[in-house]
Formats: sequence, structure tokens, C-alpha cells
Amino acid sequence: MKTTDSFGRPVIAVTGMGVVTSLGQGRAENWDALISGRSGIHPITRFPIDHLATTISGMVDFLSSSTRGASVHTHELADLVAAEAIEQSGLPASDFGGPLFLAAPPVELDWHHRLALYAKAREHNGNTSLIEAAREAHATELFEESQFGTIADRLAERYGTRGLPITLSTACASGATAIQLGTEAIRRGECDRALAIGADGSATAEALIRFSLLSALTTQNDDPEKASRPFSKDRSGFVLAEGAGALVLESLESALARGAEILGIMSGCGEKADDFHRTRSKPDGSPAIGAVRAALADAGMSTEDIEYINAHGTSTQENDKMEHMSLSTVFGERMKTLPISSNKSMIGHTLSAAGAVEAVFSLMTMREGVIPPTINYDTPDPAIELDVVPNVKREAQVSTVLSNSFGFGGQNTCLVMAREPV
Repeated sequence: MKTTDSFGRPVIAVTGMGVVTSLGQGRAENWDALISGRSGIHPITRFPIDHLATTISGMVDFLSSSTRGASVHTHELADLVAAEAIEQSGLPASDFGGPLFLAAPPVELDWHHRLALYAKAREHNGNTSLIEAAREAHATELFEESQFGTIADRLAERYGTRGLPITLSTACASGATAIQLGTEAIRRGECDRALAIGADGSATAEALIRFSLLSALTTQNDDPEKASRPFSKDRSGFVLAEGAGALVLESLESALARGAEILGIMSGCGEKADDFHRTRSKPDGSPAIGAVRAALADAGMSTEDIEYINAHGTSTQENDKMEHMSLSTVFGERMKTLPISSNKSMIGHTLSAAGAVEAVFSLMTMREGVIPPTINYDTPDPAIELDVVPNVKREAQVSTVLSNSFGFGGQNTCLVMAREPV
């Protein structure tokens, strides 16, 4: 088997996967729910919802960290998926031997810590009091919670990754960016393997309010499981969610040498920045178009080679319209019949984790021969003519997948994956 691609670079194999979402913990539980068309969206119980416009979410509420703040929660989510992915890969659990790339949300102190600090302050004059109280508290826990690299440092120590762990944030494209960085590190010959993780446990009250102020969230609270409606005419915004996904990436040569199971191939990565607006997409879709084309070019593939698209598919009016326009520009008339579905219809938008979670589901789609549906597709949008695999899973032998991640702030990253090496 040839272990280099058409560009002479190492072929990148996936040898381990891990995932946690509101649907459950682990690959098996998530996959069963996903192909059954079951939603993980539910009413919020973690904090008071009085006077909030949106009262539903895809929070992961079944872990011990679920009520302990975003930093602790994100760490547990990342730890769980790392453990599952490394175990499947067959690599040593405490001596991974390659770099770590972690996509994580921006950090901030949880409110119960802020209030505790404020209560200890000698004076009460806003942030100045908090800073003075924190300086006098000598609380290591609070210091570490406010450091962006803390989670990655802990994971690196536990799993024996090599070098300085990288923590990154490219908005909703973060999980895909982590995979891209791991892929490129192996291609450059810096390592034989890399651990790429996207994790986000930051569905806090503050996050909910901020996204509400951007008019990005749905307010369809009465029937939570029906609230996320990607590509439907009656879509009304995304559902804030939590989750994590992890991939063990490895040169095919290294994987074959140790007899590892090849779960799939990371064929290409493409990214383009968009400086049009802090949240809105450029009206002509050129950055998204460029990211898709860059991913195909990096994989050495044409549009005819792609057999399924895992959509960004947030369920917002503008994003879904932009994604359809961009893909139609790249794929032409074929886009009307090329299967495309949105996992977010069931799990909501996991923000920093989305690209990694959806990469795991894309690889499982190829391995299992089943395309997950886009649920809640009851009112087609005549302006968006797509085969969204509506409401019911579809059995199909898929050998190649394009997975899109289009984030706020103009962060666009696309991944091309294959079932087997070319």
C-alpha cells in the first residue's frame, strides 16, 4: 500500500476517535442516536431561565463537571474523548508520543467564583475589586481557570503528548482547525502522530445572553427537539450546545507498521479568512467558496470525487443561505442531488467542538455505510434546493466526505476525508 499521496506527502490515517454530545457519551451511544434521528436538545436546567428569550440547549448535563463551570466542564469533555480515541488507537494511554492540538472556548471565571471573590473584596467597585480580591486570595484554582492553556497542559501531562501543547480558538471552526494543524504537523515530518481535540463546555448564562443579543439563537422553546431546523424555510436560529470530539491522526506508514486499524484518511484541509464582519458572512460567499476549493485542492480531488457533505448547517437564516450559495458555486448543478446533512439538527451547535465532533461523525458515516439525516425538515425552503437526507437516515456506501466549518469572525475551515487510501 502506498504511504505517500500524489504530492509526495505522508498519507494521514485516523486510528482513534472519541465523541461526547448531548446525545450521550462515546461513539456507540452517539451514533445510535444520530442515525435514529433522535434529538439531544432539551430545556435548560443548569441555571435560572427567567426572562431569557431562549430557554433550550444541547448542554451535556450528565457529567460530574456539568455544573462546575465552563473550564472544568470543557476539561472533562476533552479528557473523555481523548481517552476514548487513544484507547481505540491502541497507543499507550500515558505515553502518546505526539503533539496535542486542542480547540477550546475563550476562558473566563465562572460566576460562582466571581461572586465569592467580590464578597471578599474590601471595596465594591466592579472589576477593580475583583482583581484586588483575586490578588490577595492566592487561589491556584482560580488562576488556572483563567489561563487559556491550562486544559491542554493537564491533558498533555496525563497522556504523555510531546512538545508544547497548542490551544487554539478560531470560533466555530476551531475543532476543524485543530485537525488541520495535526495533519500539517505530520506532513511536515515533525511527528508520526498527533492528537487533535475540539471541546466546548461553555454553554453558560452569559454565552446564551450574548448569542441572543446577536439574534443568532432560536426562540422556539415550546418543542425543543424540533427547534433546530437546518435548511428549512422556518429555521429561526441555532441551538447553543456542548460537546467534544477527538481524532488520533497518524502517518499511514506508522499505523501500518504497528498493525493499527485504519478508520479513515484525512485527505485535505482548506481554510480562508473573511474580514467582512465580526459575525456576518461576506455576501458573495467567496471565503467559504475558497475554503472548499482549497480543501479539494489539498486533497488532490475534484468536485466529482465528493460523495457526501457534512454541512455546517447551523439553522440560522443567513448561514444556511450562504452555505447553499457557496456549495452551489463550487459543485454547480450537482449540488441539487449530492447528499448533504446537518448533525446540528440533533445535537445543536457545539461551537469550538463542532468541527471535531462532525469529523468523527463523517468518518463513522463512511465506516457504517449510513448517512445521518437532517431532522425537522418539514418545510423545505424553495431558495435552498438541496438533498438534505430529510428526517430519516439513508444507507449509502460513501467513500469521500467534505465537512464544513464556517465560524464567526470569518474563520472558515473545510476537511476532506476518505474511507480508504487512494
